[in-house]
Amino acid sequence: MTSRPKRVPEPSALTRPYWDAATRGELVIQRCGECRHWIHFPELRCPHCASQSLGYERVSGRGIVETFTVVHRSFAPGFEAETPYVVAWIALPEQAGLRTMANVTGCAVEEVAIGMPVEVYFEPRGELKLPNFKACR
Repeated sequence: MTSRPKRVPEPSALTRPYWDAATRGELVIQRCGECRHWIHFPELRCPHCASQSLGYERVSGRGIVETFTVVHRSFAPGFEAETPYVVAWIALPEQAGLRTMANVTGCAVEEVAIGMPVEVYFEPRGELKLPNFKACR
């Protein structure tokens, strides 16, 4: 079976700083300039204080697998030949409840577990790079 190319995200004005940073090899998350609350996925207003004073700040790139699923049959273009693979919510240490969604690689699918420490790496895709996470060794 021939795999189709993986889709490339289409940054919007709201998400462009996130994708530009990822392409530079940095993981950034939106943060409120008023109350300092971290926000992910990006919003137009802070869900904590309603401020529009929002920017993006670099985070550590480390996290913990909060929950995950193993995809055995993918309908996403470009992933057909990569099954099985793991998609996970990654809890980021910068704030309670702050998390991001990404693939987890760097170990066998059977080794992925809730509570497993992971660190970010960036997958080239078209003109962008996408943040994914790998098991910490």
